[in-house]
Amino acid sequence: QVQLVESGGGLVQPGGSLRLSCAASGTIFRIPTMGWYRQVPGKQRELVARVTSGGSTNYADSVKGRFTISRDNAKNTVILQMNNLKPEDTAVYYCNADLHTIVAGANYWGQGTQVTVSS
Repeated sequence: QVQLVESGGGLVQPGGSLRLSCAASGTIFRIPTMGWYRQVPGKQRELVARVTSGGSTNYADSVKGRFTISRDNAKNTVILQMNNLKPEDTAVYYCNADLHTIVAGANYWGQGTQVTVSS
């Protein structure tokens, strides 16, 4: 049973910082890609940032220069450091992983964590 468990959301003032963490657990063989998406009510879920096992990253234009994604391959974790947060960053943030067990590969989602940026 594979699980993605997120932590680190919350309420922060504009200009503040938050750090989201996601840990994958289970019988995992390899994780080619891990990332973060976000969704606000009435809108589609959108990519925030993702990172490959080799360290290649890509970011949504709206977060470039403010957010940094990193991962620890040995611990199967991915971190999203969010700085200079803006009210428009308010959303539910979801961890995502393209993950292979010894049986098969699939795409997995975490349960989501709320990030609210407000004064």
